[in-house]
Amino acid sequence: MTADDIRQILLEEIGNIAPEADLGALDPEVDYREKLDIDSIGFLNLIIAIGKRLKIEVPEKDYARLGTLSGAVSYLVARKRG
Repeated sequence: MTADDIRQILLEEIGNIAPEADLGALDPEVDYREKLDIDSIGFLNLIIAIGKRLKIEVPEKDYARLGTLSGAVSYLVARKRG
């Protein structure tokens, strides 16, 4: 699975949590949770959905690494390879 594949999955799942968001305009270095006003329950649901789709478990201690698109993609690519 490539970084582009993971980015697409991440954007799809963010779109499920925040359907009104313009995902194409998201800066990959900005905290998308803040930008899209995703609350903690929405973020937890996002992590669960990503974990199911990618068949990985994201430990709670790593949640902060998923706060930006670029950070999340890097983290998830590494987890899929590991």
